Amino acid sequence: MTTATGFDRRLITPLVAGAVLNPINTTILSVALVPIGASFGEPPSATAWLITSLYVATAIGQPVAGRLIDTYGPRRLFLPATALVGIAGVLGALAPNLVVLVVARVLLGLGTCAGYPAAMRLLRDEADRTGEDSPGGILTILAIATQTVSVIGPPLGGLLVDFGGWRTTLAVNVPLALVAFALGWRYFPRARPEAGERKPLFDLGGLNTPLLITYGRALLAYLVSYSFVYGFTQWLEAGRGLTAGQAGLVMLPMFGVGIVVSAITGRSQALRGKLIVASAAQIVACVLLFLMHPASPLWILFAVVVVTGVPQGLNSLALQNAVYRQADPAAVGASAGLLRTFGYLGAIVSSTVQGLVFGDTADTDGLHELAVFLVVASVVFLLVNVFDRSLKGVT
Repeated sequence: MTTATGFDRRLITPLVAGAVLNPINTTILSVALVPIGASFGEPPSATAWLITSLYVATAIGQPVAGRLIDTYGPRRLFLPATALVGIAGVLGALAPNLVVLVVARVLLGLGTCAGYPAAMRLLRDEADRTGEDSPGGILTILAIATQTVSVIGPPLGGLLVDFGGWRTTLAVNVPLALVAFALGWRYFPRARPEAGERKPLFDLGGLNTPLLITYGRALLAYLVSYSFVYGFTQWLEAGRGLTAGQAGLVMLPMFGVGIVVSAITGRSQALRGKLIVASAAQIVACVLLFLMHPASPLWILFAVVVVTGVPQGLNSLALQNAVYRQADPAAVGASAGLLRTFGYLGAIVSSTVQGLVFGDTADTDGLHELAVFLVVASVVFLLVNVFDRSLKGVT
């Protein structure tokens, strides 16, 4: 309930519902790429556009949505954007070919743009209203909710593919969008822009060097993360011979460990320490990919995803908190949108590299080539975190 000095906890459910629309569409598709390719007779280099299209749309749309949310309030952007998610779900479920499915993914990307910036804007507004910095640990709740949805994504996607076909992974957006829309309609404040509040669509004045470095590390972190979500999952199906459902279950510990790590470290303010540990764990996980082969035992598959879960939990929480504290409070929505934009740029680079190394099939040789690239990216990520002294002052 709302009190004069307390965070309005009725907002938690709608802000989480909006923020998780994008990650659920990220993880649920990871196990559907191979069946989609088989259905349309397309190789991994073509189905990679399903990844790229969503993230190009979202990379462009996130900062724009964030700026508009900062100006007009979360409600006015959140409701139409969420409705677009439902429309995209219908179009994707009925797609007769890969081109139409790519269009549906573009619409999904645009529709999911408003959720995360709206959540960060609401958190900042509540902090201003109550005088509490990061009220009630809600930032941690937001990070854990995203991780939880990521846990659900692969096994849910596997079950949907196994029992209803890959089209159900698009159709599931319809009920999700309806729930998020209803919650936003009921609980989001009906904010009105104040006189003189108009801002330029892209305002670079709020950027600073620590924030730009954080955006750069987000690109590197998510480049590696999305390569595991998509690249390793495709290899599990095409290279290791697992079904979509089995591949989703193998990926489950990655996100489960991420939740546990986020929950344990959520209250800690040591952002630099979290990022250094996360980058070191990424290097270990990427090196373990060289041990993969078509007959790899299940225990080593689980070992890789467990290790990958450590940076999954640390990075999302640390980067989110860094932006919340480094950004201009008046532009936190746009700054949060830019964080996601750089994360999506990492995903775009990842999908491009996967298209190059996998070619016609996600085989073991391609996985090892991908691992070389990811080790280099992880080492750069580690060096950035070690030598960036600006994080010492972020609390």
